[in-house]
Amino acid sequence: MSLVRYDPWNLLDQLRREMERSYEGRGEDTGVSTASDWVPAVDIKEEGDCFLIRADVPGVDPKAIEVHAENGMLTIKGERESEKKEEREGYKRVERVYGSFFRRFSLPDTADTDKISAKSNNGVLEIRVPKHEKLQPRKISVEG
Repeated sequence: MSLVRYDPWNLLDQLRREMERSYEGRGEDTGVSTASDWVPAVDIKEEGDCFLIRADVPGVDPKAIEVHAENGMLTIKGERESEKKEEREGYKRVERVYGSFFRRFSLPDTADTDKISAKSNNGVLEIRVPKHEKLQPRKISVEG
């Protein structure tokens, strides 16, 4: 049995991008605002003393990434700069997405937002969200 990633928003994101493209170049205010050009894949894991968030952000300068925790929400945003593209004999193929990204996650009540740390290594952004020490589960032994 293999794991398959399910992305329920993929079709809606594709529709949004196509609608935005249809309005480009018309010189009118369409009222359409975009939050991001691409969305990095994210894994979230709960460990004993923290929550671990890993986001794939290859080609993104760590200085271009912002991580904010506010009002029970964790926000990750940044931008991957585009490279000069070269056309040869009329053929062009662009599969990698460039531009800004934006992800937002709800933090649980056990999260200690004052101690959140983030680091980037080899295109993977790792964010550690520690749990409050006083709210961690405690094993109680039963005497008998």
